[in-house]
Amino acid sequence: MAHHHHGDHQAGHQHRHHDHTDIDWNEVAPQLEAQAELFTPLYEHAMAWLAKRQTEPGLIVDVGSGPGVIACLLADTFPGARIVAVDGSAPLLDRARARAERLGVADRFGTVAGELPDALDDLDYPADLLWVSRSLHHLGDQRAALAAFAARLTPGGTLALQEGGLPARFLPRDLGFGRPGLQARLDALEEERFAAMRADLPGSVAETEDWPALLSSAGLRPTGTRTFLLDLPAPTTDRARAYVVASLTRIREGFGDHLDADDRATLDRLLDPDDKASVYHRPDVFVLAAQTVYTAVRTK
Repeated sequence: MAHHHHGDHQAGHQHRHHDHTDIDWNEVAPQLEAQAELFTPLYEHAMAWLAKRQTEPGLIVDVGSGPGVIACLLADTFPGARIVAVDGSAPLLDRARARAERLGVADRFGTVAGELPDALDDLDYPADLLWVSRSLHHLGDQRAALAAFAARLTPGGTLALQEGGLPARFLPRDLGFGRPGLQARLDALEEERFAAMRADLPGSVAETEDWPALLSSAGLRPTGTRTFLLDLPAPTTDRARAYVVASLTRIREGFGDHLDADDRATLDRLLDPDDKASVYHRPDVFVLAAQTVYTAVRTK
């Protein structure tokens, strides 16, 4: 499953299609991992916040874990907990296990491969904390999925849902060439693409994206909402620059044809390594992203 949200398709943070058949996970995994690592400061703030809300959980499940970057951060934040990473992609779970081994937490780290939400039936016992980061919106019936997630929690257990936030920003409004406001226009295309993705999902149900209300409908009691920031100002790092290149490349390849000729030319300039005004070289590239986490507790 995915780790991104529709406002951040553009940032492409761990973006994956809901159809697993057409993706070479071994090929995309390093990029997913690099992007999640870049967002580590944001996740660390989210974890610190969660640690105050769910003290000493015994079992934590990362639902739609991808290559396990966040699962390993959960292991770090909660040293007394057993961590289970659940994902539909076996190659990504292989990477998650290798990462846990590298970081010395493999003795309390497990994985479950399978499609959500049914894969959670393979858990040995209910979870004290379910972390659901940008995987819910890849499931057709989000309300039913949340109910299934809630059923896997212990009484008093917490579901932490990461959805929403704001689209990431990398560039000034006026680049010095092309029409100002390129990123806002890319966001609008992302929104359309996200809506089409949701509509195409099997059993897709349209929902008002009032996440606390949806968590309540799953029988949980909402306990908090907080938005976390990733702020990597210009002049930024090579790692952040690589993320911007990867994000804009995915947009250019994915739906660049939907842009008008001017915006397409601007994007091509931004992605030309030989152009001094490209994101490879310009000094004003930055990364600013905001992601929102909603928590709710199972009361009985």
